[in-house]
Amino acid sequence: MARFSLNNSGDLRTALFGPGSFKYWSVAPLLVVLVIFTVLPIAQLLQMSVSELEFIEGELVSEFIGLRQLDNLAKDPIVGIAIKNTLVFVVAVVLIETFTGFALAVAISRTTTLSIVYRSVVIIPLLIPPVAIGTMWSLIYDYNYGLITTILIELGVQNPPLWTADPDLALISVIIVDVWHWTSFMFLIMLAGIESIPPSLLEAARVDGANELRMIRHVILPMMAPTILVAMLLRTILAFKVFDQIFVLTSGGPGTATQVISMHIYKVFSEQFRLGYAAFLSLMVAAFMTIFVVFYFWASRVVRRRLG
Repeated sequence: MARFSLNNSGDLRTALFGPGSFKYWSVAPLLVVLVIFTVLPIAQLLQMSVSELEFIEGELVSEFIGLRQLDNLAKDPIVGIAIKNTLVFVVAVVLIETFTGFALAVAISRTTTLSIVYRSVVIIPLLIPPVAIGTMWSLIYDYNYGLITTILIELGVQNPPLWTADPDLALISVIIVDVWHWTSFMFLIMLAGIESIPPSLLEAARVDGANELRMIRHVILPMMAPTILVAMLLRTILAFKVFDQIFVLTSGGPGTATQVISMHIYKVFSEQFRLGYAAFLSLMVAAFMTIFVVFYFWASRVVRRRLG
């Protein structure tokens, strides 16, 4: 491979415009976009995270405070609750959606009639914007005229649950909405993975006398392991950033029952106007997710090696 070095070429013009320079120039627009929309915002976020920012007479005034944001983090009574709610939410939705999406993918991949209809129906929730889903489910959960309340009253339930207004049920209610929305995402990835398995392999398992459960356990799951790991990683990243549905459904309430970390950052920024501390929290979340992704890839590689 040619080295992009002036010592080897001896001529700047040859290095920049020589026969082997096209591969470097072809990625130049992408690098420019990356710098503008990724590197510069991260640099701005870093600057804000070590500063105290406030508006004085219509102007943004910045004061460098260094690591004093750690003191603000230690004194924040909500951030611990927000992190706990976020972890509970992420673990619950990723596990439920992975299992449900895989089960639906296996079932629909086995159907021959109306298969396209089933697939189309399952992916409908994924096509609806999160804000619209939040609005729709807030009406379904409504205590006075919501669909669930009406059904429960017709079944003889005297005091239907308050759902999003009950601190004990609010997070569960949000999880149900997220599972309804994002299971179709997991279903699509799982279905693509199942359909990529060679039919001859499945047929050989049937010839050897494997029933459906054994074929799923000993053939489909091992072949699907990389796909499942990637799907769970993607869904974890998306679930950790959940905001819009919770904002529409509960706005983080009642109290702090559904206050996830993204909602807390929003309130710190837009309601408390603590711009520097909000930037610090955002940077903390980004650093945590980066560490998690690196660890996840490392652990996935170890698991795959052990499985052979």
